[in-house]
Amino acid sequence: KGKCPEDGWDESTIELFLHELAIMDSNNFLGNCGVGEREGRVASGLVARRHYRLIHGIGRSGDISAVQPKAAGSSLLNKLTNSVVLDIIKLAGVRTVTNCFVVPMATGMSLTLCFLTLRHKRPKAKYIIWPRIDQKSCFKSMITAGFEPVVIENVLEGDELRTDIKAVETKVKALGAENILCVHSTTSCFAPRVPDRLEELAMICANYDIPHIVNNAYGVQSSKCMHLIQQGARVGRIDAFVQSLDKNFMVPVGGAIIAGFNESFIQEISKMYPGRASASPSLDVLITLLSLGTSGYKQLLKERKEMFSYLSSELKKLADIHNERLLDTPHNPISLAMSLKNLDENNDAAVTQLGSMLFTRQVSGARVVPCGSVQTVNNYTFKGFMSHANDYPCAYLNAASAIGIKKQDVDVFLKRLDKCLKSSRKEGKKEKSVNEICNSNTDTEQLED
Repeated sequence: KGKCPEDGWDESTIELFLHELAIMDSNNFLGNCGVGEREGRVASGLVARRHYRLIHGIGRSGDISAVQPKAAGSSLLNKLTNSVVLDIIKLAGVRTVTNCFVVPMATGMSLTLCFLTLRHKRPKAKYIIWPRIDQKSCFKSMITAGFEPVVIENVLEGDELRTDIKAVETKVKALGAENILCVHSTTSCFAPRVPDRLEELAMICANYDIPHIVNNAYGVQSSKCMHLIQQGARVGRIDAFVQSLDKNFMVPVGGAIIAGFNESFIQEISKMYPGRASASPSLDVLITLLSLGTSGYKQLLKERKEMFSYLSSELKKLADIHNERLLDTPHNPISLAMSLKNLDENNDAAVTQLGSMLFTRQVSGARVVPCGSVQTVNNYTFKGFMSHANDYPCAYLNAASAIGIKKQDVDVFLKRLDKCLKSSRKEGKKEKSVNEICNSNTDTEQLED
């Protein structure tokens, strides 16, 4: 039926299935005689086994979704993977999605492929309207495609950074709709930024006939992010949404899913990909989904939500102990932020030092964001980079509850964070007291003492 099985398969069944697909490829025929330049020859047996002898990749030179006559098994694997992934996207909340395909590039380059496809539809357009999110790959995806990002600064509402809808519409009118390639919005993001107001953006895009591409990097695991996409498509316009394989399905980095509501447009994007492509990302996600089944994936989504609530409550308790606070970001369903005002007041370097302390204690993924950092990306200068705003009120630390996280991860993180905060505060007090002594003494001999 081309759908993900409800109950996961055991490993031996999956391997048998993959071997059956592999023997349909010409390079594995017993009497095969290859005289072309690309015959699926592999020098290393280890490499052949690693790929289950599926060597030909996916697609043809003119279309990544096309069937290869000499690689029936790999072609079938590609079509099955896209079908199973489409089923999972519907299960995750975007019920009216019509088409999708796995592309062997991470999210940034997959967004670039979408923009390059739109270039042929809107030859006069040179601008992309982009509500600001301080993440380099989504910004560089627009530059790499040859377009000029128009950065829309976010609005601070309480602790949250939200989409400035008025600024977006004002910019559309100022630039002229025909000169705008698309609106490039974001769902999953680091707190205190929250997902864009997709419904309002989708309505603007529909009203002004402007395409809308959504960066849904790790949003498949969030029912809230998927609901926003579904609602945006219902009330307005969303042309494509792009999500990472590794962040949503726990497979190695290197693949993404491009999905949308207009089947012909998604096919256009797949035809824009030049040449054949690696089958590895498709193989990885198919194996994973066959082993999990829909019941296994649903369970992972449920556990992630539970861990988000647990992380939120426990991080709030720890923040209170250290006279900090958990920032109030109810619209962000994956990422949390805790203020670091006390560290920032004691010592400018203490905030970044906390990040180093956590990393050396094997805490990965936690982001420490100081105030006022400036960074230039492709000749664009961002003030307050990483905080999604020019002057966010305080320094803070990020932590996320992503798919696959366990209670042990949360408990160990909080324990190590507590120790690091205590250590940082002690260092800050020492430095402060030394400075006070130095400032109160004017006699050289006293200072030397």
